[in-house]
Amino acid sequence: MEAGSDLRLILGSGGRPYPVRMVAGAWDWLRRKKPLVDAFYAMPLVVFSAPSLVGGHHGIGAWGLALLTFGLLAPLVLRRTFPRAVFATVALISAVQCLVGVEPVQANIAVLMGLYTVTASNSFRWGLAAALVAELGALLVTVRYPNSADDRKYVFAMLTVVVAGVWLLGLHMRTRRAYLRSVEERAERLERERDNEVKMAMAAERARIARELHDVVAHNVSVIVVQADGASYAIDTDVGRARQALDTISSTGRLALAEMRRLLGVLREDDDAGAFAPQPGVAELAELVEHVRASGLAVAFEVDGTPAPMSEGRQLTVYRIVQEALTNTLKHGGPRAAVAIRLRYTGDALEVRVDDDGRGAAAPDDGRGHGIAGMRERVAVYGGTVHAGPRPGGGFEVLARIPVREEVAAS
Repeated sequence: MEAGSDLRLILGSGGRPYPVRMVAGAWDWLRRKKPLVDAFYAMPLVVFSAPSLVGGHHGIGAWGLALLTFGLLAPLVLRRTFPRAVFATVALISAVQCLVGVEPVQANIAVLMGLYTVTASNSFRWGLAAALVAELGALLVTVRYPNSADDRKYVFAMLTVVVAGVWLLGLHMRTRRAYLRSVEERAERLERERDNEVKMAMAAERARIARELHDVVAHNVSVIVVQADGASYAIDTDVGRARQALDTISSTGRLALAEMRRLLGVLREDDDAGAFAPQPGVAELAELVEHVRASGLAVAFEVDGTPAPMSEGRQLTVYRIVQEALTNTLKHGGPRAAVAIRLRYTGDALEVRVDDDGRGAAAPDDGRGHGIAGMRERVAVYGGTVHAGPRPGGGFEVLARIPVREEVAAS
């Protein structure tokens, strides 16, 4: 037999050793059988009372003593199921026993067990009432049975201490159980809150992926459409240009598929996030510009100022803003549109300006785009601002200001 089979045989299907699973199962079963457990706890008292049942006790025969013992101990089987009824029963039997003059027997300890159960499992008022009843029984015992004055004081004090000790023990267990219940409820509440936070984080991640997919798909599909149109016009007159357009379509399609696999891969639980390609940043803008120029759109790219170090998230935001602006120009700018991209570093912020001379406000809008809203959401994360709209002289303008450091965004 293989080692893995031996280990599964020892641990079982649940991953825990069989003895542990058996003990846990037996304990769960016993917790559901309260009368059986209470009967088990009452057995020592039955054994303790057995010797006195042999020859009778103080004026009553063996059968009478057995009947009294049974009447006191039998209700204990249901002491946790009906605690107040059981305590009332054993207290009433003990009171009748005292009134008819039968001296206390070992089974009278059932009164203390009933007192403990009522105090531990009921409210404070019921526990206090049970303690007063037990103390009244101690007073009856002291008065009813002949003793000297000193003996009566000693017996009453001893019985009072016993009753108070049992009552305090019941209070302690009641408080402890309430504390444990509160801890369990708090743990369940924290677990629910953690699950809700995980769900919220997953929803936010899905929203981020949706924005990423919009940027990737919209930009690359726009490039593919433009190139396909160019290839269809040039296929009869300029085969070389048509072939170049088809090559651009092929490379753009592969790039789009690669980015979509990377973005959608985060939704797969068994994937390794470290295997994904790094997110694009400011350094990749030149490659993006060249890619768009290859599609036939005239693009001017300029950088002013000294580039400041920025986090990967901010660089990705800059890249997506420029990508979305170029996509809008490809979709709505018209066939002869030109674009000017300018990055200006001002020390504590980066200004991104993308202007085109296309149709601007005259461009048709299908109402389905979310690019500008996505820009605002991205920039708002880092405390920046975005303005996007038609220019007064024609064309369209996108102007974004992104703080390069957290302290700048906070101020």
